[in-house]
Amino acid sequence: MASSAEQPYHHRHPFGASAAPPPTPLGATAAPPPTPSAQTNLSTATAAPDLISHLLSRLPPTLSLSTAARRPSDAVAVGDAPSISLSDSTPGALLSAAAGRGFFRLADHRIPAHLPAAAEFAAAFLLSLPADKKRTLFPRTFPLGHETDCDDGASAVAGESFCLDPSRSAEWTTDELDLSPLGEFSREMERLGSEVLEEMARTVGFKKPAREQLRSLMWVSNGANNPGRVYPYVIGLQYQMRCQKLSLLSDSGWVTVSGQVDSVLVTLGDIAQVWSNGKLKKVRGRPIVSSSDEDNNPNCITMSLLITLPLEATVCPLIFNLVETKEGEKRESTEEKMSFNSFSFKDYAWRVYHEHVPAKDTLARYRV
Repeated sequence: MASSAEQPYHHRHPFGASAAPPPTPLGATAAPPPTPSAQTNLSTATAAPDLISHLLSRLPPTLSLSTAARRPSDAVAVGDAPSISLSDSTPGALLSAAAGRGFFRLADHRIPAHLPAAAEFAAAFLLSLPADKKRTLFPRTFPLGHETDCDDGASAVAGESFCLDPSRSAEWTTDELDLSPLGEFSREMERLGSEVLEEMARTVGFKKPAREQLRSLMWVSNGANNPGRVYPYVIGLQYQMRCQKLSLLSDSGWVTVSGQVDSVLVTLGDIAQVWSNGKLKKVRGRPIVSSSDEDNNPNCITMSLLITLPLEATVCPLIFNLVETKEGEKRESTEEKMSFNSFSFKDYAWRVYHEHVPAKDTLARYRV
């Protein structure tokens, strides 16, 4: 996929060619983006932050959730994400990071350099749309669509998010809105996630499901220090465009990791822990900007690609040589006892998505 980075990127206005750009803070109309012939991809990308900053200033202010347990407390551990290279990685390094922490950082992701900024540019326009337009373009169909954290009336507004299906990215572009950069970015992250999952399956020793047995979701959010809704997943990927610390809810509690520009933070979810029969640590939900960096950018945008399952799927361990041992029954030493009972993904996803106070262990009821 390295050749894609060499292709010129034609930046399209997210509101379409016929729509006027949003007004500047002084009331004047902002100039349209430069054409590819007038400026390089790099200069187009660097011009985007000014407009993005203006759009973010129009978003609702971030407030606190009524349930403090959903946010990291002051007592968080400070750690670092191990750096892993898929092209030059020993199985031991990957297994150590996955089994010991449940997260790691990829530096050799091969995502075209211009793409993350272009995707964020489009996401900023999406988040700046009027509320009724957001609901019309992306109606809620669990888990897809637009949502604010107070949609159920349980908390104050603490941010908003869009859950998008990359397989339907062609529908993201209309006469009013052009999200093609976000669609392209989603596909690149999906490609990377598939490579990580394949390497993980080979290293840990579980069967990788076929492509049609998986589902990808792009989660676009604003509101820095707010976990938002939680959705179960196998692998999560978040591109780090800035040197911001991120907070993760790991098996051992909240952990803050340092940021590294132009890297991808990979987190292993609850489904990966079940597939590995408990060998892997997990991260609950998506990484969020640490409270120490929130004051610098209170309305920052995060774009997380989740590799998850279709709602009709059944979740169970996928380790080879795994057996279900009955009480008092003896098995060969090479066989491994099943640590989780199988369960419905739809029922599990619905439960954890609507929890306002996160359970200490969402998988507790399924453990053998």
